Amino acid sequence: MALVLREDDVRAVLSMPDTLDVLDAAFRHQATGNARNTPRSRIVLPEARGVLHLLSAYVPGQPGHPEQDGPGLLGFKAYTAFASGVRFVVLLYSGADGRLLALIEADLLGQMRTGAASGLATRYMARADARIASVIGTGGQARTQALALCAARPIARMYVYGRDEARRESFCAELTALTGVEMAPVASAEEAVREADIVTTATTARDAVLLGDWLKTGTHVNAMGSNWATRREVDAVTLERSSVVAVDSLEQAKIEAGDLLIPAARREFDFERAVELGQIVAGEIPGRTSAEQITFFKSLGIALEDVATAGRVYELARERGLGQELDILP
Repeated sequence: MALVLREDDVRAVLSMPDTLDVLDAAFRHQATGNARNTPRSRIVLPEARGVLHLLSAYVPGQPGHPEQDGPGLLGFKAYTAFASGVRFVVLLYSGADGRLLALIEADLLGQMRTGAASGLATRYMARADARIASVIGTGGQARTQALALCAARPIARMYVYGRDEARRESFCAELTALTGVEMAPVASAEEAVREADIVTTATTARDAVLLGDWLKTGTHVNAMGSNWATRREVDAVTLERSSVVAVDSLEQAKIEAGDLLIPAARREFDFERAVELGQIVAGEIPGRTSAEQITFFKSLGIALEDVATAGRVYELARERGLGQELDILP
């Protein structure tokens, strides 16, 4: 029997600290080579009226506990993007016998795992005394980015910029109430960045919204908005000033990380500089070697994160008796 889990079920069981811990273990498997991750593929319909996205992975361990020995989980996320909306689903399979374990609506799941990836990078790459953060963007992804930063570090204040004044005001009010951290709306991206120890971009921008000249010494940057080769959120100066450049998947970054591909095509960045987040989490490469360094994490959103997080959702939902059982693919 497969378990069907809706968005409300995911919301009921999944917390940001849980997601951070699950991804910490999953990325350690990435470093050892025991995990498997297939980069996103896309089918773009004629006249670009819609897109189907597919990405798949294998995560060792027990469902919800990649840190424990076990046969692991296989799975893939599929989502369609049309003018009418975006629809996400994760199918989760047993690594022991291939049974379908769950079908999970995965909009919130995707937002949580993307936020947690930035939180994980912040945990291992930001300065130990980093307390001031900023977020550029005020959408659903920006919300979980802010939650992840607060879960990863004891943030004292967070500056928030978005183009719509009313939206950034309401975003800050909601997140202040939710986290207890002062969220301060500001009138420009530069104002958000200048005093921040941790900067996160979570936008749909095609061109840079973050300029490297704005960054103070010792800042850590998470860039997560773009996963198309022709789009970017940061300029080449940001990369030039960064002593460490990490990605969630090198293979996937070379396909769709516009933040790196665009400057690489202009010989302003060399992919030989890039390392994988798993190497940093596992201690194979330091996230930084001094408080003065600027560090950079390019988040694309990879299937490893989806499958690991889906495993946690599945395990918690079964414990709490949530979801609907479906007699399919026994």
